[in-house]
Amino acid sequence: MSRRGKKKKKTAGKLSFICIGLFLVLVLSIQMVRLYQKNQEYVQREEALTNQVEELKKEEAELSEYESYIHSQEYIEDTAKKKLGLVYGNEIIFREE
Repeated sequence: MSRRGKKKKKTAGKLSFICIGLFLVLVLSIQMVRLYQKNQEYVQREEALTNQVEELKKEEAELSEYESYIHSQEYIEDTAKKKLGLVYGNEIIFREE
């Protein structure tokens, strides 16, 4: 084999090695971009779920407060006055005609 044939093989080998390297870099770059986008979606979803948890905790506190109000004497008296029209003996009721 002549020098020229060996030189072509070496050049072709180097060129194919460079092409494979560039292809791998391209594939890895694309995968990196996809993973970054997926990570951003997860971050947004985490923020939304965190906000939802906070809202549910506030709602739980309100319901707990309402539950304690329902079991109080004040609630029983208010309900008796509004729905049944009951009053204490020392109270005076004014009605419009």
